[in-house]
Amino acid sequence: MTSNDLEITAATVEPALLDLPWHLPLEDWPAENIAALPKGLSRHTVRFAHLGDYVIAIKETLPELAKREYDMLKNLGKLDVPSVEPFAIINGRTDADGNPLLSVLITRHLKFSLPYRAMWSQGLRPDTATRLVDALALLLVRLHIAGFFWGDVSLSNTLFRRDAGRFAAYLVDAETGHLYDSGLSNGQRENDLEIARVNIAGELLDLIASGHAAPGVDAVAISNRIITAYRDLWTELTGVQLLGPDERWKINQRVKRLNELGFDIEELSIQSSGHGRQVRIQPKVVDAGHHSRRLLLLTGLDVEENQARRLLNDLDQYRVEHQRIGADEEVLAHEWLSHSFEPVILAIPRELMGKLEQAEVYHQVLEHRWYLSEAAGQDVPMAEAVQDYMVNVLSNRRDEEALIMPATTDGFTLPNPVPTGTITVVDDDDVDWRDLV
Repeated sequence: MTSNDLEITAATVEPALLDLPWHLPLEDWPAENIAALPKGLSRHTVRFAHLGDYVIAIKETLPELAKREYDMLKNLGKLDVPSVEPFAIINGRTDADGNPLLSVLITRHLKFSLPYRAMWSQGLRPDTATRLVDALALLLVRLHIAGFFWGDVSLSNTLFRRDAGRFAAYLVDAETGHLYDSGLSNGQRENDLEIARVNIAGELLDLIASGHAAPGVDAVAISNRIITAYRDLWTELTGVQLLGPDERWKINQRVKRLNELGFDIEELSIQSSGHGRQVRIQPKVVDAGHHSRRLLLLTGLDVEENQARRLLNDLDQYRVEHQRIGADEEVLAHEWLSHSFEPVILAIPRELMGKLEQAEVYHQVLEHRWYLSEAAGQDVPMAEAVQDYMVNVLSNRRDEEALIMPATTDGFTLPNPVPTGTITVVDDDDVDWRDLV
């Protein structure tokens, strides 16, 4: 078979795509083409492969399913919903004997992301499991606001990125999803919630049975949490609020509360009763990313929402300490970027830059400096905090830009027990920084 036999639909031109061994089933691809990254469970064969300077995820599936999911991911991207980026579809694959092979859907690997299964080695902790479920609840709310019915909500179909002590969730598998222009009914939303609850409980029970969950992980309680977290957030974002004649100030309070949750309101419906005794308010269009958009406008940094909130707090503190006549917010934001953020990032050696995203590094340095200062009883200089953080924390982490582990059928294996002398900090958001200094 030649490359001319392939039918390729791609978002961008990438000639190196033709050099991959498409005449082989994914299970038979040689090791030199495989990027050994951890992945979640899947009903399809999925492999990661090197393509130029980045990594792609390849899934074997039927042609019509590949096309449908490719289009769905493109639409979700246009709606700015956190999801993996579609890259290409390849049809017309045949083996060396001319026998047809399945089509493939290709997506870009999401840098610094982890499937929940990659948090196994020290045992998934209750706090970590809770944060994963909270992130998934937020993602589900955003999908439902956009009119997307997922149909297969689970931890396995989600990738997670660190977000200043929390996690940000990204949709990976859109095969069963459907986008409705008219929005979702309550029944459709409840159906997705029940699917999420059952799937999460099963996934966590599997971790517990395999010995990869720390003591205290309650699969049923944690899976039920997504119901509460989702409904609380949905009510806050879309619920109707009735105000008395002396409670108009609560309108601004509602908007501020939504901003604090990371959402912007593009339209607010306010209706007064016939006698003006009550005001009925309801957000009409809610958009996530309030803090990340503000930080992007001020500094050009494109980061996760909670990271943006943390960096904006540091930026606001810088503005207070350096305020002067004639210096507007944009000028001081540029100064903060040059005098605070960039010196910390530039101080990190090249060999450690793959450990975490730059914004997450800066957030953790700020936290580390606070603990050092608390222990010393006085402010510790930033340069000293950065150096201590690199030596005692960052150097002991695994790389998350491209987490390399031994390749296996299910994506990765972990040594059991962990070899003597190896430092494994899989989820150090649960570790007290004071234990590391």
